[in-house]
Amino acid sequence: MPNENRTLNFIDLFAGAGGLSEGFMHAGYFPIAHVEMNPEACLTLKTRACYYHLKKTGQLSLYQDYLGGRITRTQLYSNVPESLLSSVINQKMSGDSMWALFTQIDDIMQEQHIKTVDIVVGGPPCQAYSIIGRSRKQGGMAGDPRNYLYRLYCRVLKKYQPRMFVFENVPGLLTAEQGKHFTNMKKAFRQVGYVIEHRILSAQDFGVLQNRQRVILIGWKKGTDFSYPDFNPVKHDYTVDALFRDLPRLEPGQTCNTYATTPPSKYLEDFQIRSDVDTLTWNTSRITCDQDREIYRLVIAAWNDKQRRMQYPELPEHLKTHKNTTAFTDRFKVVARDLPCTHTMVAHIAKDGHYFIHPDIGQARSITVREAARIQSFPDNFFFEGSRTSAFTQIGNAVPPVMARGIASRLKQELEK
Repeated sequence: MPNENRTLNFIDLFAGAGGLSEGFMHAGYFPIAHVEMNPEACLTLKTRACYYHLKKTGQLSLYQDYLGGRITRTQLYSNVPESLLSSVINQKMSGDSMWALFTQIDDIMQEQHIKTVDIVVGGPPCQAYSIIGRSRKQGGMAGDPRNYLYRLYCRVLKKYQPRMFVFENVPGLLTAEQGKHFTNMKKAFRQVGYVIEHRILSAQDFGVLQNRQRVILIGWKKGTDFSYPDFNPVKHDYTVDALFRDLPRLEPGQTCNTYATTPPSKYLEDFQIRSDVDTLTWNTSRITCDQDREIYRLVIAAWNDKQRRMQYPELPEHLKTHKNTTAFTDRFKVVARDLPCTHTMVAHIAKDGHYFIHPDIGQARSITVREAARIQSFPDNFFFEGSRTSAFTQIGNAVPPVMARGIASRLKQELEK
């Protein structure tokens, strides 16, 4: 069915900070609703909605005023339609809450004069499927209720009958409980009327400077001629250094929200991560004790001098604080700036920064929220609401927006045939 010049729309479930949404909105889709249970992530989504509205209406200076601290969040929100903010639904999806959720989405669709849904996107919390998560929890997370959130996703599909859906999760989904959950999931999607196919896609192939692999399951309504599209890898010769070189040098505990005099890399421009009018935010480094800084310098030197990952048992005895020297021996890890991609960004960065150490030995610190956001390909004008811990969690759990944009753009070609 041709699009007939209608703007494609989507519903985002388990939205988090909106990495998937960012990619779809950047590709020209209209968000009907974002559903997310975390209050701070919901504020992030609302603030981002303000950005898109003010950009569209030629009032982006108001957004810049907010990032610069010249107006409050309340003042920012007062300059956009209330309907825009209410499209962010702060609600935990559960069996008991689904009818109330449907009522809210129905009201939004009626107010926006939207009759049909084009795409549902989203990925339930992945801890229950994560290999690391299973290894850390007794019983391998068997019986964890998060294993069954896909059933709620299916209820949304059954209710709104989108033409297509995109379900994202970690590769561990395929092997959780010997593949039982994935088998049941595929069966459930088929029962509500969808043909499905999945692949493991790498964010690196979309231009993200990160070795992040995700299962991307795409479904389309039975009887349509859609198929799983091919995504041609983006070719470039950038390295991770392209993410950092225009950012100021920081000591641990220091804040500097002013760009360095070094011009931004072509990578930041090509992938629309930084523009000439952006305001730098969230560029505060963690306070780091002397012992950790000493470890950081050893780890950075090992990589920068010999491209070698130092393992925990190799540390001098006076720097070892853990008795366990056989598990997670790579607990201190530098973000290697001379490689084409970093290791996978994870939400654990909210607890400590040992796994994401800045590559400059002169700084000897963990990365900032903004540096983590750049690794995930969030643009500098994307503001994360809440505490630093919350911001790191939102970033670590997100789908890289540049990857999401590549997926959204390719699916748009299919939907507009």
